[in-house]
Parts: sequence; C-alpha cells; structure tokens
Amino acid sequence: MSATVINLRQARKQKARDSKAQSAAENRRKFGRSKAEKSQEHAEATLETKRFEGHKLTSVSSSSPTDED
Repeated sequence: MSATVINLRQARKQKARDSKAQSAAENRRKFGRSKAEKSQEHAEATLETKRFEGHKLTSVSSSSPTDED
C-alpha cells in the first residue's frame, strides 16, 4: 500500500508552467505569421464566407409577389 508522494506546491507550479507553455505555443501559431500569410488567410476566410452566403436559400416570406393569388 505504498503510494507515490507528490509535493502539491511543485505540482501546482508545474501545471501553471505547462499552461503558460501551451498558451505561448497558441500565440506563436496565431500571431507569429508574416503579413502575406495573414492577408492570405483573411482572403480565404472572406471567400469561404461569400460561398457560404451564396448557397443560402431565400426565405418563403421574402419570395416574389407573383406568388400571391
């Protein structure tokens, strides 16, 4: 019935270090890009949004007035 003894202070500090390292990695990925890469991603996102909006169906209530009898 021997268990591994864990120093909670050290475990807490290690968890904080790991969290900061993960946050730093995310920030490097998000902000560590050249201007060309940023503009390319923005252009792709804009194009994707336009394609998505273009495939939407018009609602029944906004249909043409020729449907009225």
